[in-house]
Amino acid sequence: MNRKTVSLAFALAFFAAAGYAQDTTATDSTATDTTTQPAADSGTTDTGTTSRTDTATTDAGTQSDTSGTGAGTNTDTGATADSGSTETGSTGTGTQSDTQTNQNQQTNDPAANESTPSGPEASTGQAKPVADSVAQPMLASGTRERNGKPLVPEKPVWNSFHGQLSAQKYSPLTQINPDNVSDLEKVWQVHTGDVSDGSGDKPATVWSATPIFANDTLYIGTPFYRVLALDPATGEQKWAFDTKSKLEALTQPALKNRGVAYWQAENPVAGKVCQKIVYIGTMDARLFALDADTGKPCPDFGKDGVLDVNQWNTVNDRFPLSVLQPPTVAGNHLILGWAGQDWEWAEAPPGAVFSVDAQTGKLQWSFETLPENIRRKTGTANVWTAMSVDPGLNMVYLPVASPSPNYWGGNRTQQIPYATSTTALDLDTGKVVWSRQWVHHDIWDYDINSAPTLMDITVDGKEIPALMQGTKMGFLFVVNRETGEDVWPIEERPVPQGDGTVKGEVYAKTQPFPTKPAPLLDQSKKPEVWGIADLVSGGACSKLFDNLTYKGMYTPPTTTGEGTLAYPDSAGGVQWGGVAFDPNAQIAVVNTSHIVQYIKLWERQNYEKNASGSGNEAGFYPQKGAPYGMSLGNALNWLGMPCWKPPFGELVAIDMHTGDVKWRKPLGSSQKYGFFMPESMGSPTIGGPAVTKSGLIFIGATMDAKARAYDIQTGKELWSSQLSAPVVANPAIYEYKGREYVAFISGGNSILKPAVGDLVAVYALPQN
Repeated sequence: MNRKTVSLAFALAFFAAAGYAQDTTATDSTATDTTTQPAADSGTTDTGTTSRTDTATTDAGTQSDTSGTGAGTNTDTGATADSGSTETGSTGTGTQSDTQTNQNQQTNDPAANESTPSGPEASTGQAKPVADSVAQPMLASGTRERNGKPLVPEKPVWNSFHGQLSAQKYSPLTQINPDNVSDLEKVWQVHTGDVSDGSGDKPATVWSATPIFANDTLYIGTPFYRVLALDPATGEQKWAFDTKSKLEALTQPALKNRGVAYWQAENPVAGKVCQKIVYIGTMDARLFALDADTGKPCPDFGKDGVLDVNQWNTVNDRFPLSVLQPPTVAGNHLILGWAGQDWEWAEAPPGAVFSVDAQTGKLQWSFETLPENIRRKTGTANVWTAMSVDPGLNMVYLPVASPSPNYWGGNRTQQIPYATSTTALDLDTGKVVWSRQWVHHDIWDYDINSAPTLMDITVDGKEIPALMQGTKMGFLFVVNRETGEDVWPIEERPVPQGDGTVKGEVYAKTQPFPTKPAPLLDQSKKPEVWGIADLVSGGACSKLFDNLTYKGMYTPPTTTGEGTLAYPDSAGGVQWGGVAFDPNAQIAVVNTSHIVQYIKLWERQNYEKNASGSGNEAGFYPQKGAPYGMSLGNALNWLGMPCWKPPFGELVAIDMHTGDVKWRKPLGSSQKYGFFMPESMGSPTIGGPAVTKSGLIFIGATMDAKARAYDIQTGKELWSSQLSAPVVANPAIYEYKGREYVAFISGGNSILKPAVGDLVAVYALPQN
């Protein structure tokens, strides 16, 4: 359900022998270093923070917040297609709170379209089993009228998780450029104090927040669920707010936060409170709304500034609907997804997305991803990551996760069209416009884990309103974002079937494969064993690979041998940082991990005998309620060295005129214990890139905890800065009083390595 990225524990002796030791200490005499104090101006009291430690060595074993679980509260799951035709595959949009009239209620059930051979315009009645038919794309019946709002804002904007609602992560600023970026210096830094390595009375922290620049302020959310409002030029604190949430790992084994969201009235009324609002969610399923100027709760939002999202958790409510990803803000809509637990349950809260009023929190519509007739016996297929919006088309695009349990589908053998999909909804009604399923009958936990990137591209002289969806599989799907139609052909190809050892399972006969761009990694054959790792392990790597089943991409899980080799599996591929896009050069940029894992299913009796616990998103997981538990392993030798050949991560640029790779190169260094492998081997990555009109790529994302800048045309590294913990969030680029800044969050994720942090580091060119 989340990035199960591997912890590459290369051995100290191996690194030392190779002579790759480097100093990881970050020093910069020009930077202002500030440690913020909890909750200053908002009248709240901090309940205590864990001492900051930039070099934590406890591996906390964080588990993903992607756990595809859903909130299902709407039982009226049908929806009329946006074009006016009956859309038999759409889900309900009419769930309302007790105080609001339901104006969008529909009566169709999504199960009615699950066997539709020609998309949502045709209704055939009952759903067929997965194995009986190929799920067809649900395409829009026509183009939509545009309202004139541009996809790319006219002025520099970085007021949402991916910079802009399009998720392009693009800045039109040019002050910092390839010629002078090497002069970039750290101008201020702030230590929030909100960090834990898990060794004390608090769980470890995982901090993946993108800073938000709005209202002449830099807003930060922390993994202790506090909000900081900082001066964008100096880092001086304007105000802070503490949600006073219990610092407990309710749905995740770590305290997680991906930042805040921002809204402001179209015509703010002077002197009236909450005309500008900052939102932060918590693991215990609450959404706080704060006045952006003062940090005080907005009295008209929810109850005294707090919305209880768990009020809609009414089916299989085994855990709270954790709001770890900030809501997507579009007009007066807050579009809410949520996260839950990974791999624990066969029956979990079913996936739902909620649109609430930005000022009041009242429910406007909800969207259910699962057919009503199977919600109680499965679950998940939620949206746990960011979403994107085209304001000109008035559409929101959902990256939908996989159903539960993730590695066995015998309880959900009918087609579930919206699971593991990109689904486009009308922003005002929540009705489905089109949907494309990227994995049929997902039994690999291939959640769609990043917001699709919206882009206008020119292909063969024709301008196309496009969308690129990055995936854990290493596929980049490109479709027309108005209709869902292919830009370059996407083919249904036969895939491996099961070996007969897994009872009750069915298998999709085909899966979608894009023809362009080419896959980011070669999944057609078993990856090569890395000779050095095999030699050091006395041939253990070769033996492991020989005992793993692999017949190509989408080889199903098995109960035999060491299990099924997965390349990639839940580790990805592409992670939640997603794809960046330069609309002028029409170049897409994406970082990708190359990681080999292996999955084994265990019959319940054998599982209970063999289960030995779980750790850093590896080990045994029960899938309670299913006949099989599962185990997930990383293909490492006894020294912790990867058994597969490098590179372990890359940065890739794609020419969107042609869909061809423009350049690709290893990204970062795999590192642990203070020693680095050569950059030619790359690093697994968590986080994503940002790009500028001047032709730069900024990115962190790597094990070596560096921030870097690259030339978008050539891939040449132009600048780097050493930080204390991996930058597992997208950077932010903003302009304040005529000066361009680049902000990185050095927060860490123990999946990459044990170091965690609490550092906000901001860079700019020297002033004359």
